[in-house]
Amino acid sequence: MKINPYQPDQTGMAYSVGTTLDRFIKLKQSDFPFASGELSQLLRDIALAAKIVNRETNRAGLANIGGAFGQTNIQGEEQQKLDVIANIRFMRALSKGGEVCAIVSEEEDAVIDLQNKSGKYVVAIDPLDGSSNIDVNISIGTIFSIYRRKTPIGSPIQSEDIMQPGSEQVAAGYVLYGSSTMLVYTTGFGVNGFTYETSLGEFFLSHPQIQAPQSGSIYSINEGLERDWQMGIKNYIDQCKENRFAARYIGSLVADFHRNLLKGGIYLYPATKKNPNGKLRLLYEANALAFIAEQAGAKATDGQKRILDIQPESLHQRTPLFIGSADLVDEAMYQIQKAKEQAIV
Repeated sequence: MKINPYQPDQTGMAYSVGTTLDRFIKLKQSDFPFASGELSQLLRDIALAAKIVNRETNRAGLANIGGAFGQTNIQGEEQQKLDVIANIRFMRALSKGGEVCAIVSEEEDAVIDLQNKSGKYVVAIDPLDGSSNIDVNISIGTIFSIYRRKTPIGSPIQSEDIMQPGSEQVAAGYVLYGSSTMLVYTTGFGVNGFTYETSLGEFFLSHPQIQAPQSGSIYSINEGLERDWQMGIKNYIDQCKENRFAARYIGSLVADFHRNLLKGGIYLYPATKKNPNGKLRLLYEANALAFIAEQAGAKATDGQKRILDIQPESLHQRTPLFIGSADLVDEAMYQIQKAKEQAIV
């Protein structure tokens, strides 16, 4: 019997398709000796739900699932039909997987206890960020954070399981539903991005070890709120304009963050008169993106301190957010502090 060792075909017909998300996760399981495979399965569950939401998003116009749902969420924001659909899909995927004991969702007013006695993890999620852009076919996203529960497995969910600072995250990521669908995540060992190949139904590694540029020339802020800005913010934006920065503001946090992460830039959502504590949610928006930003060499702050150091005090706590290339965030913080000192004098 003749036996030949396998040798990969090097001809043009055998081009490499790439590394799938599932295979990449398996290769990285050794990074988590405490996880025993549960965290890997949890990431797969999130990827599966993302595929379903991607499908629903792409057919929204045809299936009449765009537009308002007719209700408001706990934030007082009008829910879109796809908000509700995305929330259902992620809840279902995370509950069936068995690794999660509790979920914090933007669309739910309370913690959802999955009554999974073996669940080691808590997930905080914004199922569909930027949903107001659905009807005009602009990129939207999903943002998620993963924490290990603090109390013993099998015991009732406690506040300390939920109210953890961002520095306690074991994984975080986002899905961008745009011209292509991407899943970007970190487990504390760098940031990797995967693009969805629709014909194969798989996410493939397309952006390995993402590193944010140290600086950049893009600023992202809602300039319609300029009258509400502190003087330091006004000074910084004036400086950006003097330096001929490009203003790019989509209105979908994931989309704005993703562009600046790859190209270099800063995203700012400061406190305003209407939202004196900021508008973005700490647990399931700011923490996740801050973790990703820092793993990619960028920075994230609330204007005074590091986002990941903030101790949550309420489920839907809001925060200002300044996030992006390290040099740009540092300069923004300098301008804010300088304006405060001048005001005291």
